[in-house]
Amino acid sequence: MQKLMTWMTNVFAPKMNKMARNPWIAAVQESILAAMPVILIGSFATVFSIIREYVPFIPDLTMLSNFSFGLLSIFLAYLIPTTIMEKKKHRKTAKQAGMAGIALYLMFIYPTFDEAGNFIVPFSNFGTAGMLCALIAGLLVAAVMNQFAKHSFFGEDTSLPDFITVWFDTLIPITLCLLFGWIFTFVLDISIFEVITMIFTPFIAIGQSFWGFLLLNFIGYAFLYTFGISTWVIYPVTSVICLQGIGDNMAAVAAGQAPMYIHTGEAANLFLLGGGGTTLALAIMLLIAKSKKLKVIGKTTIVPSLCNINEPLVFGAPITFNPILMVPMWIMGLVGPTMTWFALKWGLVPIPAAPFNFWYLPSPIVGFLVTGSVSGVLLVLAIFAVSWIVYYPFFKVYDNQCLAEEKAEQEKKEAKA
Repeated sequence: MQKLMTWMTNVFAPKMNKMARNPWIAAVQESILAAMPVILIGSFATVFSIIREYVPFIPDLTMLSNFSFGLLSIFLAYLIPTTIMEKKKHRKTAKQAGMAGIALYLMFIYPTFDEAGNFIVPFSNFGTAGMLCALIAGLLVAAVMNQFAKHSFFGEDTSLPDFITVWFDTLIPITLCLLFGWIFTFVLDISIFEVITMIFTPFIAIGQSFWGFLLLNFIGYAFLYTFGISTWVIYPVTSVICLQGIGDNMAAVAAGQAPMYIHTGEAANLFLLGGGGTTLALAIMLLIAKSKKLKVIGKTTIVPSLCNINEPLVFGAPITFNPILMVPMWIMGLVGPTMTWFALKWGLVPIPAAPFNFWYLPSPIVGFLVTGSVSGVLLVLAIFAVSWIVYYPFFKVYDNQCLAEEKAEQEKKEAKA
């Protein structure tokens, strides 16, 4: 255990944190976070849909979700190249890169035109179904624009206004990006959308499997977290799987079919009680600790924990680099997803089929709103009960250890006095 701690502290954690700061990876993370308001609007529509089942006269707000969450890929096609260019210190051409990203993305999703010249494409391609296309288009445009941004047709002492120099400096790279999309889509008649989908289908399938669900959630929300590595490191990977999963579930329900994809952010909310590692039980335990230090930490972390925010607890207790508390967090990092997976797979709890990102609400409420069923609440309570059993013996050991240290410190002070 000590060798693992040393290696993770000195080798693995620094490398992972460095990777998270890579401008390309960080840009994808920030782009998805920047699009969070449209996901939240979709969540509002979900809440109103649940209320509408009991109060029929409330208007149907589905279209709010369609024109917010349902246009997620278009927003990402703009945000990804724009954010990358800003991070690469090419702010002058960032917006132009964003526009080129939208244009290339629209070519990638393989539109057709009728005799009247109408633009025809499945509406679902604008949402989560087109996320991979938006990601590839955005990264490709950013790569081309980044290379050309290093050179300019004009010197720094030019008297021309900046917007004029930007016009000419971006003409070639934007044209190259559009030519790439034009050749594949309209000359070779190749659907980049289908090619990307075919390439990534095995990856998505693995992510939607039990082992993909278990390992990605364990690694992101428990294992890496206990070493101080943010869960955002793997967010570009998990977001593609989760957002496409919930989007496909929505499409299935709209078509009168049953949702089938379990690996979604909504499903993860069912076991993230108190935050990553299911730490709500531990936060409550700290309130009854004998150690003064732990009791103070409990009082300061209980409110955030009730809202599923556990950074104060993870870094304050601490759980990070603390072998006594790391182990139960790892255990729950495996048990929580496992219980959730089988409860959804066996039909004990409905599979989430609508976006819901109000993860900061108390977990029982989330359990009901995510699943639209009381069984979701019962699952949350069952996971909480198991987490209490898992954390309690480790908590008692750590509490006794802290109490002994406090007594030793007090005796030392008294001896000096």
